[in-house]
Amino acid sequence: MKTPRTVLVALLAGLALTACAAPGDGPADPSPSPSTTGAAPVTSQPDPGTSPSRPGPSWKGGPSTPPGVGGTVITGTVQAGVEPNCLLLDGHLLVGGPRDVLKAGARVEVTGRPEPGMMTTCQQGTPFVVESARPA
Repeated sequence: MKTPRTVLVALLAGLALTACAAPGDGPADPSPSPSTTGAAPVTSQPDPGTSPSRPGPSWKGGPSTPPGVGGTVITGTVQAGVEPNCLLLDGHLLVGGPRDVLKAGARVEVTGRPEPGMMTTCQQGTPFVVESARPA
């Protein structure tokens, strides 16, 4: 008598568990990696319509001051970063700028400003928003 009761309990438990899953449900992955989402590294200024990545009510997602005021000039050889499409110059991550001028191995003069609070996917260097670039 115990065998049919055991089989019945196991059968009911199995039915209850399968009823919880909807057809077509697959394994859930709450945090997809960038390689599976096809996301490209951030190498340009964020959209001003999005929330800022650093505190401060006056920050709108771009340079903190108008071009030319408080700008910094960096001259050197551009290096490729560890992540794809990430370019570094003198310890700064180059954000934006003309990609025909800013290439790995090119000697350039870049004008812009550091934005240490800006979030990027490159994981190297201090973000430097490029306002202009030319061959050095």
